[in-house]
Amino acid sequence: MSTIRVGVNGFGTIGRRVALAVTLQKDMRLVGVVKRTPDYAALYAASKGIPLYTPTSREAEEFEKRGIKVAGTLRELLSRVDVIVDATPEGQGAKNKPLYREAGVRQIYQGGEKPDVADASFSTLCNYEESKGRGSLRVVSCNTTGLLRLICTLNREFGVESVRAVLVRRGADPKEVKKGPIDSIVLNPPSLPSHHAVDVKTVLPWLDIKTAAVAVPTTFMHMHHVTLRLAKAVEKRDVLEILASAPRIMLVSSGDTGIKSTSQLVDAARLSRMGYDIPELVVFEESVAVDGNEVMLFQAVHQESIVVPENIDAIRAVTSSPLTLEETLKATDGSLGLRKTLW
Repeated sequence: MSTIRVGVNGFGTIGRRVALAVTLQKDMRLVGVVKRTPDYAALYAASKGIPLYTPTSREAEEFEKRGIKVAGTLRELLSRVDVIVDATPEGQGAKNKPLYREAGVRQIYQGGEKPDVADASFSTLCNYEESKGRGSLRVVSCNTTGLLRLICTLNREFGVESVRAVLVRRGADPKEVKKGPIDSIVLNPPSLPSHHAVDVKTVLPWLDIKTAAVAVPTTFMHMHHVTLRLAKAVEKRDVLEILASAPRIMLVSSGDTGIKSTSQLVDAARLSRMGYDIPELVVFEESVAVDGNEVMLFQAVHQESIVVPENIDAIRAVTSSPLTLEETLKATDGSLGLRKTLW
């Protein structure tokens, strides 16, 4: 199996995590990352030996002034890779698309872009095999990734007829000092449904789903309350058994751990992991309630890291990797340290 040469355009919250994840894959090689400003993230990348590229030669001058070596421009990076992962700010990916197409490289975009930026929207547990060979894929947003992991897991076992979800969204990522809210609960958006339902339907167009969302003054994680109507009546123990064995889903017992909040989840991750990334979807075990064919639960989404495994799988999909769904899950999750418990 040939090595996939990967470039990452953007080294922010998602880009840096995807880039580091690429370095852990046996079938991939990180050729370089694109940075616009010579800040602390650029210094970190340089210290790790990650080749740095700039959008154009103009930005390179500022890097050189600060003693940061530049390997070339974005155009030069594109000439050296098979796949480019666009992790630039929302809307910039669509602007970059003509350049990528001109270079003839496969493309991965993030959920902040509109669906038509790529050939298909992507979520590993839902459409990995169907996405193989596409010229470009859009990895859906963090919240949509969390919803789809749950929906596709339960749909595979029981069939899912409809979903209703309320999303409590974090106000900003930890480093986003200019965002809020600071002291408010904001309808996000005030109209219904929120865009998350639309996003889910880019992967599962047949699904009856409605979502609502609010933003709150926290940076840790998102929280969802999800109600699913299944195709048949089930027992709670059956649902818990499926969730406990499913890839990329972690059941957390509040009774056993004392964890009842996103801040406690993050604190537990700080004790047991490098940083505090939680790329697994966290389902609170005691919140799972079953009434006939209706399932309700709370789940938590770590917005900074949940899409990273899907980005790695998307790279394999666009390059028609011979790895099956089970094999890419094993390779990706094993390399990134995903597991069923926090410790």
